[in-house]
Amino acid sequence: MVYTVTFNPSLDYIFTVEDFKLGITNRTDSELLLPGGKGLNVSTVLKNLGIKNTALGFTAGFTGEEISRRIALTGVRTDFIRLSEGNSRINLKLKSVEGTEINGCGPEISDDDAAELMKKLEVLQDGDVLVLAGSIPASMPDDSYSQIMAGLSGRNVQIAVDATRELLVNALAYHPFLVKPNNHELGEIFGVELKKKNEVIPYAQKLKEMGASNVLVSMAGEGAVLAAENGEIYSAPAPKGTLVNGVGAGDSMVAGFIAGWMQRREYKHAFCMGVAAGSASAFSETLASEQQIMDIYRQIQIQKEM
Repeated sequence: MVYTVTFNPSLDYIFTVEDFKLGITNRTDSELLLPGGKGLNVSTVLKNLGIKNTALGFTAGFTGEEISRRIALTGVRTDFIRLSEGNSRINLKLKSVEGTEINGCGPEISDDDAAELMKKLEVLQDGDVLVLAGSIPASMPDDSYSQIMAGLSGRNVQIAVDATRELLVNALAYHPFLVKPNNHELGEIFGVELKKKNEVIPYAQKLKEMGASNVLVSMAGEGAVLAAENGEIYSAPAPKGTLVNGVGAGDSMVAGFIAGWMQRREYKHAFCMGVAAGSASAFSETLASEQQIMDIYRQIQIQKEM
């Protein structure tokens, strides 16, 4: 069974303003409202690929109710913890100005709420997969992922971590099965700028030396790199297509990799599925369907670097 955790789910309000200007009233040309949060995106794509999973996390207020309603419509099973105060966040994403987002803070999560999540995670067994993805509210410590991983130590649960900076680095001591930084996030960890494949590979290997089993690095138009647990290094150029919506592409890559690994227990296939899923979502208005992913899968050219 696969479980995902999203500490800070959201309603993502994605809109387009073709001729956006600062300092005046702008009107949208298109609008889309979706349940968001990295773990929820992973759950949705896993479900689209036929992988049963349960989405865990916290919701609050009227926005939390709408997140639950909308994610239920996708068919993803959820087991959210309902907070008594605050509201789940709304994230604004302006498609017509590349990379422009305004993300909300989200509700406070108390120690008791966090303890309730740990109780839900006690059901995980050997062979299960857990995905820890995205930011955590400011009310929680930077080692929250590490605390969860420590609590599951010895259970042979494969854990994927998709986070940045300290949240990711602190988790490495617990040997996550998969980490997925992008090239910019990887560079931030080591204080360097990484743009090309040959620059990324040695730093991906450094994350392995620090504890990660598999390091999957997304590089947008430059493709992706995998430093696999068995010592092999794979790369793939970015598939051809038109960027429609970059929201959730990285999360889709995580879902594709996990689905591919569960299908064949083969890193090359898992990497190919990850690249295909990430690209398919980037080329789609919403998170990719299985058909969209498999159409791109057949186009991907994997190169073995080591």
